[in-house]
Amino acid sequence: MTCCQCQGIERLFDRREALRKLRAYARHGPDRTTRLLLDAMKAESIEGATLLDIGGGIGVTQLELLSAGLRSATDVDASSAYLDVAREEAQRRGHGDRVTYHHGDFVALAEKIDPADIVTLDRVICCYHDMPALVEASAAKARRLYGVVYPRDAWWTRCFSASENMVFRLRCHPYRSFIHPTRLVDTLVRGAGLERRNLHQGAFWQVVLYARPESVSRGGV
Repeated sequence: MTCCQCQGIERLFDRREALRKLRAYARHGPDRTTRLLLDAMKAESIEGATLLDIGGGIGVTQLELLSAGLRSATDVDASSAYLDVAREEAQRRGHGDRVTYHHGDFVALAEKIDPADIVTLDRVICCYHDMPALVEASAAKARRLYGVVYPRDAWWTRCFSASENMVFRLRCHPYRSFIHPTRLVDTLVRGAGLERRNLHQGAFWQVVLYARPESVSRGGV
């Protein structure tokens, strides 16, 4: 990968971090914001649907939805370590043949990735420098539902991100975090023909589910 940010993701989200996340998931289940997104999607009926999980991490969203009736999933991640751990855990749980994995920058790979009924970006928008390209390319792949978890655009989240990035600069680390304007993210998603169905805002993170009106009116995937 030639993208500097993606190289930073590869370095930051290594196997040690992936295994730490897996242990936390085994003990406590999905993070609160991930659980909120999962609950919102399950309420829309996911039986037999397909999933495109961008920046899928250790595969929590894939595993939870596959257990809830999802037909198949595609995982795209810039971290090879996260993909390896996600693949290992999916195989251990008997879902190995239902998930396809792609390593790299989703924006660069987008033309080669098939659309899916559901597209998710859980804490991914804040990890990518070119938010418009990421949101436009990913929203275009969603046939029915589009779910995102990303930071609120507030002074305290911007201060946290600036402090975090200062540490990365001092360590000569290429990774950076980003607080993208909520209004612009929402405008781009709506521009892809999706409407907001569910919103939860916490102190730091916001969880948003969008849907295509025509898919809702059909009453299924």
